[in-house]
Amino acid sequence: MKETAKRLHLFTESVIREMTRIADQYGAINLSQGFPDFDPPKELVEAAVNALRSGYNQYGLTWGTKNFRTALAEKQSYFMGMPLEPDLHITATCGSTEAIMAALMTVCDPDDQVIIFSPVYENYIPDTILTGAKPIYVPLHPPDFQFDPEELRDAFDTGAKALILCNPSNPTGKVFTRQELEFIAALAKEYDTFIITDEVYEHIIYPPYQHTYIASLPEMFERTISCGSLSKTYAITGWRVGYTIAPEILTQGIRKVHDFLTIGAPTPLQEASVTALKFPKDYYTTLSNEYAQRKEIFLRALDEAGLKYVIPHGAYYVMVDISPFGFEDDTAFCHYLAKEIGVAAVPGSSFYPPTQDVPKNMIRLHFAKEKNTLLTAGKRLQQLKNL
Repeated sequence: MKETAKRLHLFTESVIREMTRIADQYGAINLSQGFPDFDPPKELVEAAVNALRSGYNQYGLTWGTKNFRTALAEKQSYFMGMPLEPDLHITATCGSTEAIMAALMTVCDPDDQVIIFSPVYENYIPDTILTGAKPIYVPLHPPDFQFDPEELRDAFDTGAKALILCNPSNPTGKVFTRQELEFIAALAKEYDTFIITDEVYEHIIYPPYQHTYIASLPEMFERTISCGSLSKTYAITGWRVGYTIAPEILTQGIRKVHDFLTIGAPTPLQEASVTALKFPKDYYTTLSNEYAQRKEIFLRALDEAGLKYVIPHGAYYVMVDISPFGFEDDTAFCHYLAKEIGVAAVPGSSFYPPTQDVPKNMIRLHFAKEKNTLLTAGKRLQQLKNL
C-alpha cells in the first residue's frame, strides 16, 4: 500500500481531545477540553425541540437560513458597531472550526505564508498546513503575552498573505488592546494582508479589559474575515453552529468553499439559534459576570493549592506554572494529574510550534464549569501540596 499524504506527518492529533479521553479513563474532572458541564438557557433548548417538530429537518440554504443570518446580522451589527447585511456578509458554518478553515482556503494558495501568534490554539497550525500554506510564528512573550512590534513587522515583511488573530486568546486569556490591534491593522494595510479572526470568546471579558473587533477599525472590514461561534456564548458546543462575517467579495469565496466542505450547518439548530441571538443585551453582561465569578472561585482554589498562574483577561482558560513539582515535562505532569489527582489539564507545550523553544513548565486549565465542580477540583488540586 502506498503511503498516506505527507501533510499528515506535519501535525499530530488533537492533544486537547486526547486529554479528554484520559479524563474519561481515570474519572478525572475534565478541565482540559473547554466545554461547560451546565445546560444552555431553557428557552434555547425548547427552541431546538420546536425546530425539530416544525419541519426544519432537511437541507437549508447552503450559506445559512434566512432567519439565522438576519438575526445574527442584527446582533453583530450592534456589538461590532457597523451595518451588516445578512445576504452579503454572513455565512453559517459548522462551528468556528470550519469557519477558519473556509477562510484560509478562500484567501490562501499553496506556499502562501500565514502569521500565527504563539502560543496558539492547536487548530490553526493543521488548518494552515491542510490549506497548503506555511505558518510563520510570532511569539507572545510571557508573563503578559505581548508581541514585539519589530518581530511582528518582520513577519509581515516576508510577504505573508494572512494573519490569524485569536481575541480573546486561547490558551492565554489575553485580550488584545485597541492600541495593539491598531498596530496590527496598520501593518495589514501597509503590506496588503488579510486578517482572519477567531472571536468565539467575544462576550467573556473581565473588567477593565474590553473587546475590540479589528474589523471595526478604519479600512479594516474589507480585508478581515471575522469567525465566530454560538458554542461558548450560549453553552452549546455540541450544536456546531458558527459563522463568518466578511465583505461581499470574500463572502462569495467563503460560500463556495463552505458548500463543498459541509454543504451547510445544521438547519434545525440554526433556526433554534435565532432565539439566542434575540436575547436582550443584558444577557451578555450577565454571562460575563457569571464567568468572572467562576474565575474568582477557581483562581482562589489555585491560590489555596499553592499554584502560580497568569490571570486571564478574557475567555475561560488559565495558564498554570508547574515548575515546583519536578516533572521532566508538562505531558508527564498532566497524565499524573489526571490519574493521581483527578483533574485533567492540557500540556502547555501543545500550544507551541515545534520550531520554537517550547516551554515545558505550563499547563492549561479551564473554568467553564459549575461552581461546585470548580470547588471540588480545587480540593483535589490541594493534594499537590504534598509534592
